[in-house]
Amino acid sequence: MFRLRGISLLSWRAFQLRHFSCEPLVIQMQNCTDEEQIFGLIERNTATLSEHQVGCAFDVLWQFQKQKTNLGRNVECVRNHPQFLTLCNVTANHLETMSDHTLVNVLYIIRQFAVESHHPLVEALVTEAWKRLERFDTNVLSIFSTCLADQHLYFSPLMGKIADIVNRNLETIQDMRALSVLMVSISSLISRCFQERLVNKAELLFDTVDSSKVNTARRILLFLRNIKCSYYPLLERCNKVLTSSVSHLDLESISKILSLYQSLQFHSFEFIEVSRRRLMEMIPGSSGYPESFVRLFATLGPVAGPEIKKQLESTILLMSEELTSQQVLTVLGAMEDMESRNAHLIKKTASVLYKYLDNYKSIELLKVTQALSCLHFQNKEFFVKLRELILSRLEASITPSEICILVSALSMLPFPHFNETAISRIEAVLPQCDSKELSDFVSSLMRWIQNDHKCLANTTRKQLNLLQKLDHWGHHRLQQSNSLDLLWEELKSLKGEWLHESFVEESVAALQCFADEIDCTNVAKIASFLSKTNYLSTLLLDRIASVVVQQIEKIHPFSILAITLPFSVLNYDPPQRDEFFGACVQCLNSYVGTLDPITLVFLGFSLATLEYFPEDLLKKIFNIQFLARLDSQLANFECILDKRKKPLPYRSQSITPGKSPGIYWESDTSRVESSLPPESERCVLRIALEFLDVRAFCSNIPHLKGKSAMKKRHLEILGYRVIQVPYFEWNSMALSTKDARMDYLREHIFGAGKS
Repeated sequence: MFRLRGISLLSWRAFQLRHFSCEPLVIQMQNCTDEEQIFGLIERNTATLSEHQVGCAFDVLWQFQKQKTNLGRNVECVRNHPQFLTLCNVTANHLETMSDHTLVNVLYIIRQFAVESHHPLVEALVTEAWKRLERFDTNVLSIFSTCLADQHLYFSPLMGKIADIVNRNLETIQDMRALSVLMVSISSLISRCFQERLVNKAELLFDTVDSSKVNTARRILLFLRNIKCSYYPLLERCNKVLTSSVSHLDLESISKILSLYQSLQFHSFEFIEVSRRRLMEMIPGSSGYPESFVRLFATLGPVAGPEIKKQLESTILLMSEELTSQQVLTVLGAMEDMESRNAHLIKKTASVLYKYLDNYKSIELLKVTQALSCLHFQNKEFFVKLRELILSRLEASITPSEICILVSALSMLPFPHFNETAISRIEAVLPQCDSKELSDFVSSLMRWIQNDHKCLANTTRKQLNLLQKLDHWGHHRLQQSNSLDLLWEELKSLKGEWLHESFVEESVAALQCFADEIDCTNVAKIASFLSKTNYLSTLLLDRIASVVVQQIEKIHPFSILAITLPFSVLNYDPPQRDEFFGACVQCLNSYVGTLDPITLVFLGFSLATLEYFPEDLLKKIFNIQFLARLDSQLANFECILDKRKKPLPYRSQSITPGKSPGIYWESDTSRVESSLPPESERCVLRIALEFLDVRAFCSNIPHLKGKSAMKKRHLEILGYRVIQVPYFEWNSMALSTKDARMDYLREHIFGAGKS
């Protein structure tokens, strides 16, 4: 009986083998269910494998990997299999006879299996593809460009050749998917003009992208990020596709999209809302896996409500000991974004970080220092080790970027005692620094000077000498700019005290030289820069207003807030006031429903500062539907006049007969007593007295800025007589005595001279 059964099984196996072998080899490969079956076919047919069969074998092997989760993939096991090596050797013999698609597809797949760039087969495939480059169709060219990018060949002559082919054939390209791949690959080495042509082409073809093609939309975001261009029409279209597809996105995709939005300074209320709900659904499934939960913590934490934040922090605390060096760094960054005040979690995270400090790169040490400073972490042992590590790296560093990073980290430490090493390293690289690095060095030095209370006079002189050298090189770079585009590359890095104290006049003067180059493409960023300077340049503001009136149809509504801001901040009405504000509001009308609620509130405030109250805009803001959107965006929305929760910067007192008024200052709370003149005994005076410091005025002229002017109007509407005392009058020599100041106050309050 057992013999008969054995004969039967052998017969069945023979029948199966005969049936399997009768089929064409390609079909047999496609019918395989795992890698071992593919490798079995390769082993039995090594001598007869054709170029088509080789391509099919690679394709099926990669399909098996794509069907698995990230955790379930066995790329290394497949790559090290003897028959995979056999397949690579056979492939090398068929390169010249392979079709273009098969050749590039094989290159793409073996790179997915992490075969090294210097492997002979990879080099041979790249060389053969280079020979055929001009004849590749758009799809094949896009795949090949991805392979080169994967090998970090962004600036290679070969990538340059691909960019040239795309440039020559751009008008005929109709495949948006392939174009988006090429745009990302060549983004590092193309000119500004070529960038604009690609953006326009992508906008033209985008309507052919269906809502399920999220990868195409994401690649366009990546391209815009790479070329540092927030082109709103294209961003909006990408956002529409991505928002409608959130329910199909995984954690990694949502995380990458939010990161791209942040880099592009593009805020989508709708995408964040639907993403938050989608991410909350992932909490139960991620809790048991540190890798997944860390990414979820970093993505959901900064946008979650208080209860969800507590839940996330409790879970990450339990798995903190299991975290790798990169995972704990990601958690720390998320805690900084969340402004976490969970002392137990902060302490635990720092203890895990301490184990890995020696393994971190310089930029990662800066992130650690910055985050722990933000979280108010205090531990002497931790920061002593961190300081020693930063100093040792600084002594060995030779590149401006790394020195800049390490000096910045050093200045953020709790005890930022100035170091001779830092001075020598900064001075050594000054001629090589760009504007951003120079600006960062200045910020670090200013932190040192302000925080190092043990600073010796000799050290202070060295710091000031270094600041003078930084000023010199900053001015030198500014003077080298011979166009608005080049000037902007320098100006956008200027910030803080360095901008206001050293460069504001020269920066504005340089911009005035290129005022004719301001147009619809750069008007928003120039306006945004001016609003930070506190410098009133009527020439530039008039030019901005003129450009907006003439080119409003080319300006996106998302730019309107930035454009109106300097007029609001600096309290300036251009000659074309009505046309300018009318054009801005008209541009906004069709977008009010899609604009971020907070942006719309700030825009309304900006226009109100200038006493411009468009009826249609106000009606759209002050209605139940809009307030509901605003409320859903701000989980715990409350109207706070001053986010620092300090008293309003002016106090008022009703002055009645028989009482001495108390008058209070914003920055000086000493009370000034005075007696009423006889003629005021039968009247009740409502007086608001405000001391105006330097921040209330433009930096170049004593012109009152927008907020202080609006405050005065509001108090007058409430029936107060407002007396604003400018700092340059109060601190003048004429008011250097107490009696002189008392006379000044009496005169302004009561209209009387010295009694």
